[in-house]
Amino acid sequence: MSGGPGAGAEPGPAPGTTGNGPVRTIFFGSGSFAVPILEAVAADPRLRLVAVVTRPDRPAGRSATLQRTPVAELAARLAVPLLQPPVLATQEAVTDIQRRRPELGILADYGRIVPREVLELPALGILNVHPSLLPRHRGASPIQATIADGDVRAGVSIIDMDEGVDTGPIVAVTEWPLTGRERAPEVEARAARAGAELLLRALGSWLDQSAVVEPQEAMRASTTRPLRREDGRLEPSRSAEELERRVRAYDPWPGTFLETDAGRVIVHEATVAPSRADDVPGMLVEQDQRLALATHHGRLVLERVQREGRDATSGEEFLRGQRRLVGSRVKRPGVEGST
Repeated sequence: MSGGPGAGAEPGPAPGTTGNGPVRTIFFGSGSFAVPILEAVAADPRLRLVAVVTRPDRPAGRSATLQRTPVAELAARLAVPLLQPPVLATQEAVTDIQRRRPELGILADYGRIVPREVLELPALGILNVHPSLLPRHRGASPIQATIADGDVRAGVSIIDMDEGVDTGPIVAVTEWPLTGRERAPEVEARAARAGAELLLRALGSWLDQSAVVEPQEAMRASTTRPLRREDGRLEPSRSAEELERRVRAYDPWPGTFLETDAGRVIVHEATVAPSRADDVPGMLVEQDQRLALATHHGRLVLERVQREGRDATSGEEFLRGQRRLVGSRVKRPGVEGST
């Protein structure tokens, strides 16, 4: 179906595309996924970047030094006005954006709710570059969900934002196959490049108001949420294949770990081996000179691990130093002893 700004009207040049110069554009973004997309926007002669909106600086590390978002750092290098409201749903934030007179908004990895008052400011709407094949994996952690759920394809969707969470009509999509070995940073990097390229292609029809958009199929939708540290706990009630996917999906945040008699063990890399008849889910066993976690279906073999406060080591080296863990069980939160 036809959609986007001006749907149902005669197609014509967007405001600012002829006679008035480039389209006044405001960018919303925070994380590293948004950086290549902002670079593409800044370099596009069809657009004039009037401001960048990002999250406020946050304390980081043991010293709690304030740290800028990757997008804020890029905006500084580009010498673009930077706005960092804690939330957008205030009159001050809305007025500050309104003063920039944006005709188009572009959003990627912003991490904040965009209220209706802001959505309505640009005449050409706000395009959201989202790293999943919508309506699958709406929300805050789509790349991690793509890997953790064992999807065979990854992708990027561009939508015309509405008040829902990643629910707007789809403007453009690109996708590619997954091998089943990718880690989250690898998928994110590819998605960021693909998203920037897709946006540049989609802008032509969007700016001249000839874009054809498709509503999302609500029945196919799935939703993700922000990940917490505890989400990285590797539970033996899941299959070894599920746990191995989480090891790759939750790199670097929240990371994956086991609670053992030697303390918390961070799992950086793992593989899957078949179960044995005498395996007890939750028990640590030896597998090919490495430590492995027995699950209800398969063994999770620890290939590269790290005890808290120590350097990461190979699975073989870890087992040589922690052989006493063989036969013990991993611990659950709030439960004394083994699982």
